[in-house]
Amino acid sequence: MIDPKTLAARFPGDFTFGVATAAFQIEGASKADGRKPSIWDAFCNMPGRVFNRDNGDVACDHYNRLDQDLDLIKSMGVEAYRFSIAWPRIIPDGTGPVNEAGLDFYDRLVDGCKARGIKTFATLYHWDLPLLLAGDGGWTARSTAYAFQRYAKTVMARLGDRLDSVATFNEPWCIVWLSHLYGIHAPGERNMQAALHAMHHMNLAHGLGVEAIRAEAPNVPVGLVLNAMSVMPGSDSAADMAAGERAHQFHNGAFFDPVFKGEYPKEFLEALGERMPVVEEGDLKIINQKLDWWGLNYYTPLRVADDPAKNGDFPWTVEAPRVSDVKTDIGWEVYAPGLKNVVEDLYRRYELPECYITENGACYNMDVVNGEVDDQPRLDYYSEHLDTVADLIKDGYPMRGYFAWSLMDNFEWAEGYRMRFGLVHVDYETQVRTLKKSGKWYSELAAQFPKGNHKSS
Repeated sequence: MIDPKTLAARFPGDFTFGVATAAFQIEGASKADGRKPSIWDAFCNMPGRVFNRDNGDVACDHYNRLDQDLDLIKSMGVEAYRFSIAWPRIIPDGTGPVNEAGLDFYDRLVDGCKARGIKTFATLYHWDLPLLLAGDGGWTARSTAYAFQRYAKTVMARLGDRLDSVATFNEPWCIVWLSHLYGIHAPGERNMQAALHAMHHMNLAHGLGVEAIRAEAPNVPVGLVLNAMSVMPGSDSAADMAAGERAHQFHNGAFFDPVFKGEYPKEFLEALGERMPVVEEGDLKIINQKLDWWGLNYYTPLRVADDPAKNGDFPWTVEAPRVSDVKTDIGWEVYAPGLKNVVEDLYRRYELPECYITENGACYNMDVVNGEVDDQPRLDYYSEHLDTVADLIKDGYPMRGYFAWSLMDNFEWAEGYRMRFGLVHVDYETQVRTLKKSGKWYSELAAQFPKGNHKSS
């Protein structure tokens, strides 16, 4: 563990420290004030999809505890809050009438942040697609991209004058591959063609969303949050290196290439192009719009080796052995050099704007003992990864900020409530919040920066 003051000295004075959450994971109030179900509400009700049949009906009850939670963020002294907006609250059917009560909640959230001196980083889509759109094909349907454009326009018309930054999507990889190919997230499909349709339509929705955001709020910086894989070949053999390149094209290039180059990766297209939807004239131009920033969500590396049998579909890789035997409670390898690897690799491949680490954190499931949560392994994880971010800054990479995942324990998707990522412990029975040891450390780090909200009171 690095002392917070020592670590803070490695960052420039204008570096942003924040915390992050997502609407479905914390808000609860699933039927309040006109909200209608999302694909995740439906997914939670399907047997065997979510651990313990957990759901987001109550979660952290953030919807009803908004002021308390914003006070908590302020008390931690961080400068910025990254949150997502729930499409099912704003346009509950996906298309059709706008729900004013839903917009009112985010008005209160944004105004509450402003009143407390907290910068607002909004994400328009963090996986909670209105359920009615799923009936029309969800992301496999091109029409969903245009529905998203209208939703983005609606949100920005209302909130754009007060947002400090906005992202269109959180983690396209999860929306596409994890949800439509691997079947682990909603809607739970396992179909390559469906995934490829979802991929292009989500990329298109991103571009249409950027247009809508800039039309309504031209002064708000626009970005896209990507959980780019830190692809690490298992050996330096020609076969494994080629496997690493294919893995990059599949896991990263499917999104980075159209967004930052205006094309899909070559080998990817050769292998899978016949199952892609029609890429209409002008689509790639819409997708390939200059962004003000991009967000990287990093937790663990992706170690790959060549699959000589070439089983199944592209990218024909198998898992390579881990280098570190340290892992979190969710089973992910702890390997901070993977963060440096992926940033270096992506800036080598693409002309990228400035970067925020929009999520980074660790799952450790310690309980409250005598009013304290001693989560030293999480603290060590943050210390190690922030030191790596400081190394990247020293090497000249435009790293502008860092958001810890997460502000508090929450609904961890298919894992339900059993996996805890928070700097703050949540007792789901009582909704009591307890700042963990890691949260106190992170607060002390943020407090070293004079522009944090703790100075504005």
